[in-house]
Amino acid sequence: MYQPLDAESPLIVNGKPRFGHFRDSLRHINRDDFIYRNAFGEVRSKLASWVGNKDFQYLGGMSGTLIFGCALAHLRYMAVAFVYVYDVNTRQLWSRSWRSPVGLGLTLASNPREGESRFHLPGLVDIRLNYRNQPREKTLVIHCKELTLEARLDEQDFEPMSLCTRTGYSGFTYACKVAGQPLYGFLELNGKRHDLAEIGAYGHHDFSCGYMRRETWWNWACFSGVIQEGPRKGQRIGLNVSAGVNETGFSENCFWLNGKLIPLHFTRFDFDPENPLETWEVTADNNTLRLRFQPMGMHREVVRAGLVTSHFRQVFGEFSGCMLVDNEEISLNGLTGFVEDQYIKW
Repeated sequence: MYQPLDAESPLIVNGKPRFGHFRDSLRHINRDDFIYRNAFGEVRSKLASWVGNKDFQYLGGMSGTLIFGCALAHLRYMAVAFVYVYDVNTRQLWSRSWRSPVGLGLTLASNPREGESRFHLPGLVDIRLNYRNQPREKTLVIHCKELTLEARLDEQDFEPMSLCTRTGYSGFTYACKVAGQPLYGFLELNGKRHDLAEIGAYGHHDFSCGYMRRETWWNWACFSGVIQEGPRKGQRIGLNVSAGVNETGFSENCFWLNGKLIPLHFTRFDFDPENPLETWEVTADNNTLRLRFQPMGMHREVVRAGLVTSHFRQVFGEFSGCMLVDNEEISLNGLTGFVEDQYIKW
């Protein structure tokens, strides 16, 4: 079992990141103090440091009625934002995405506990993702043509997944994840309004930043909701597992039961990359986690813009399966969520 690190101290100390899991989300991600070196120990140029520094923030919601996702990403050469909403009953997908050169219109909070991230293109879209430390919560507000969303993710009495891993030869990635917590507020699309609490919506949040690999990939799976059957029916549960990133010495893989974080280790994703809307199999820790994922639909982003190449596929749908916790089998049938297949060169 790992020994968590103090979360109130800065991430960067004497030019180097502190690697490992933290007791809480970090408030001081002092990237300006990081000394970015090449493989020969030489300090990289300011331009190389600027290009290497990446940010990604995401908030998704899931329920048996609606599934939605919203992302803000700063790739340095450009900013990318997207929003999509899927109606489970009508099987209709609404999605929009926007790009701006060198991040115009995008400002990002420096940590997942305080501040505001905003993407604003006048007349097109206004997205605000706010982080509040007391009381601990995150809010997402979106205004664009056809869609208004106001969602609040309550993080009180919750243990976030917070870690920093070595990335490539000299970089690092800090990631903070939240799942298994309810959403409050409303979503209104094309004049139809949904109360998020009434439809039983639960949320997932991802705050990732650092000096990441120039070319990378990952698979990821997440669900967030309440257990649908068995002795633990009605209890809160969330999952965050991945492969391809955050695996150097420490793992971001975990699940939450009633807000308590329980670590997992290596995860395997079995799917057909040519047909991502076919069934996925996700297993972890020698089959103590066994999941089958049945897709309902997909949000796809393709970028071929010279220095930036990306093929992003976030698939939403329903999980079935179970996990073993202290020899207790917990049913995961009926939980909605996401899987993801991503390649990016940035």
